[in-house]
Amino acid sequence: MAAENLPQYTVPSLTLADGAKVAGILQGRLHALNDLQLTLKHIHWNVVGPHFIAVHEMLDPQVDAVRAMVDAIAERIATLGVPPVGTPGALVEARSWDDYSIGRASTIAHLGALDTVYQGIITAHREAATATADLDDVTNDLLVGHLHELELFHWFVRAHLESSGGALSTADSEGEKDSAELAEAGAADEA
Repeated sequence: MAAENLPQYTVPSLTLADGAKVAGILQGRLHALNDLQLTLKHIHWNVVGPHFIAVHEMLDPQVDAVRAMVDAIAERIATLGVPPVGTPGALVEARSWDDYSIGRASTIAHLGALDTVYQGIITAHREAATATADLDDVTNDLLVGHLHELELFHWFVRAHLESSGGALSTADSEGEKDSAELAEAGAADEA
């Protein structure tokens, strides 16, 4: 990182370059989690059919928890001496994933698609935790704590997608729309 792009300060025991590197990793997670909380709210508004109220109400605590994660990450970035960027334009410009594409649909279709969303979020969050493990214990601890909650939420979603025999309907999916279709097919097979 060029000297002119380094923060003016960071936390004690980190170099300015390491503080900037950790903040850069966190900025990616900030974008991803901001996107996740919006996606969860979108699903909350657009689920229909059997199990509507259960899924509708299951998602609000997830939205609240992810919003708290966003705030914690933004505050950590600021603590590292770098201004966090939380604008929609910056998120869209920086993201490497496609926008969530399911509109009004059955609860099971949304949960199938959400399975794929959580897989991506958790995988990238784990990579960020690994990347910070030798740089900053505080940031690493923050990310690992988030992983605990994200994996729990993913389990809640997957519980709806699992057959009575333990098979996951979305196990062989290739993307969000495929996951939605496989989830609906698995639900039909179970019925």
